[in-house]
Amino acid sequence: MSGQLLRACAVLGIRLIHSTPGRPEGRGKIERVFRTVREQVLVELEDRPPASVEDLNRVFQSWVEQVYHRRVHTETGQTPLERFLATGPPPLPAELALTGAFRWSERRTVSKTGTVGMHGNTYEVDSEFAGRQVDLVFDPLELADVAVQIDGQHRGLAVPLRIKRHVHPRAQPPAAPAQPTGIDYLGLIQKRREQELQRRIDYRHLPGPGGAADNDENDNDNDNKEMTE
Repeated sequence: MSGQLLRACAVLGIRLIHSTPGRPEGRGKIERVFRTVREQVLVELEDRPPASVEDLNRVFQSWVEQVYHRRVHTETGQTPLERFLATGPPPLPAELALTGAFRWSERRTVSKTGTVGMHGNTYEVDSEFAGRQVDLVFDPLELADVAVQIDGQHRGLAVPLRIKRHVHPRAQPPAAPAQPTGIDYLGLIQKRREQELQRRIDYRHLPGPGGAADNDENDNDNDNKEMTE
């Protein structure tokens, strides 16, 4: 089991539950979600890259709301959104905790000269930590930026003295993209979502002055007046 997964769960307060040996029915769910995203979203973005992060967020949110959340699961008989909200939404983690959860960490012993080594790189830390074990916390794709922790408490930044490797040796390279469909699939979904948002509140059908209810009453009054005359 990955120590990085245990660390992420601990930071976010998540209880990690393992499936029963010999019973694989509950495994691979998150991998299936990732596969769906790759096959239906990422492949389209390869053909039509978003202009900005904001554009990417709008496109992905449109796909989630219009497609993924509305597709009934064959086993549960519910859409993902219905099942997620059945017991109420969970509390969201703070942004700082979420960022820290996806960082990796490794334990090292500080030398007498106040330096530590990690995968060919050398860093300088506070000399008061000499001889002590510290946790180096870092982004696996950028080893030049390393924080120092002791017993889970932040104790400053490690100063890079020699950087031979910027990417952690266990960090996986991006997977090769699938072939795009050739149509603006995500653009169509986003347009459909925008149209639906515009139709969600139709003030013509709300009761009150100028609404449909008043118009119907006015029509009835006119009809009665004509019948009386």
